[in-house]
Amino acid sequence: MRIGFDNQKYLRMQSEKIKERISMFDNKLYLEFGGKLFDDYHASRVLPGFAPSSKLQMLLQLKDQAEIVIVINAEDIENNKVRADLGITYDLDVLRLIDIYRSHGLYVGSVVLTQYNHQNMADNFKMKLEKQGVAVYCHYRIEGYPKNISLIVSDDGYGKNDYIETSRPLVVVTAPGPGSGKMATCLSQLYHEHKRGIRAGYAKFETFPVWNLPLSHPVNLAYEAATADLNDVNMIDSFHLSAYGISTVNYNRDIEIFPVLNAMFEKIFGSSPYKSPTDMGVNMAGYCIVDDEACCEASCQEIIRRYYESLIRKADLEATEDELFKIEFLMQQLGITTQDRKCAAAANKKAEERGCSCAAIELADGRISTGKTTNLLGPCSAVLLNALKELAGIDHDVLLISGKALEPIQRLKTQYFGSKNPRLHTDETLIALSISASESEYAQRALDEIGNLRGCELHCSSRLSKVDLSTLKKLGLHVTMEPKREQF
Repeated sequence: MRIGFDNQKYLRMQSEKIKERISMFDNKLYLEFGGKLFDDYHASRVLPGFAPSSKLQMLLQLKDQAEIVIVINAEDIENNKVRADLGITYDLDVLRLIDIYRSHGLYVGSVVLTQYNHQNMADNFKMKLEKQGVAVYCHYRIEGYPKNISLIVSDDGYGKNDYIETSRPLVVVTAPGPGSGKMATCLSQLYHEHKRGIRAGYAKFETFPVWNLPLSHPVNLAYEAATADLNDVNMIDSFHLSAYGISTVNYNRDIEIFPVLNAMFEKIFGSSPYKSPTDMGVNMAGYCIVDDEACCEASCQEIIRRYYESLIRKADLEATEDELFKIEFLMQQLGITTQDRKCAAAANKKAEERGCSCAAIELADGRISTGKTTNLLGPCSAVLLNALKELAGIDHDVLLISGKALEPIQRLKTQYFGSKNPRLHTDETLIALSISASESEYAQRALDEIGNLRGCELHCSSRLSKVDLSTLKKLGLHVTMEPKREQF
């Protein structure tokens, strides 16, 4: 697959930029970390060559200087807010993040409970963390936030918040999701540090939108598609244009809040270190694109994938018409349709011809493999086997899975698990292929090609089960599907 992004250059430039920003202040920088610190699969899809763990790897280069503060909104704990991508509550995700950061040798200094008002579940979570030796601090609601600046920047505003004890020059402020209060936590610390005679700084690290790409660049439009449910809109940073005469891109929430932030900086420091929202950022991703055409194509595909995701969410009554309309509008801007997703066009055409659910995979070299529902296999199981045959150069008439491997799995499903559908899911198919590989050279050759499915595109003409979807994502396939359910 075409590489459009220089990951090593990014790691180098990004760490240097953050070190430079630390030196602008009294060797103390609060860095608001937007998006995912690791497993950033959106970035890896729209910037082919960007490693999902790039931001984590970059931070590891600074680990002796850095500590992590994790922020969680106490109301989100009380309301059992769930991360849609992981299916776990925000409080459980904080525990997960602590374990992951520590396993990589990063220092987790503390957890901050924002919007804290002695909520019962928040208090229980606080006690759980403290029993594990994690320092916990509480930040409180401030009336009129963020407009009542005279109250906010006072001893009755930020001054009421706990001062977070930190020991390293770079304090990375991150959270399990949006709306957690990362920026407010950073600004509260600036106020407290200033009272202690320390001129600490604030910066924001967010990969998207990419500030030095055009407003209508597919990479930036893909970010709008990814945040269609939040109604984020990319905009020209008017403050930056006015100050420097240079057109840069930011998003609506940062531009709207900047006058308030600027006033807070002035009240804390006497003058603001920044003239625009773009000034606050430290993102170097735009400088590391080495093949713009590859990134444009990848971003167009991402927007189509997001469209299919919204179709599914709308069918499940989780998305509004506005969310869908917004992505459709982005597709119109770029002149793309679902037909530009080759695997979708192939799967849907085959389904129409065969009158059953079908799936298609576009391989790295552009070849298309298809598969249909049979008595033994679901469409994704069939297309996986056909794609592996294609990759291994095996004739399609060759049977990869032996009856000895199939029959026990089907019997277990129907006789003991009570399933009416004997067809193998993708995970069961791969297990059967692994068993067959002990006796079949063809099966072993096919099995050896599994790694080459990573990054390939797959579409199914009907809804996939959670089991199939999970397996396909673990294989690294980029999956879409139609919202209708398969008829048995």
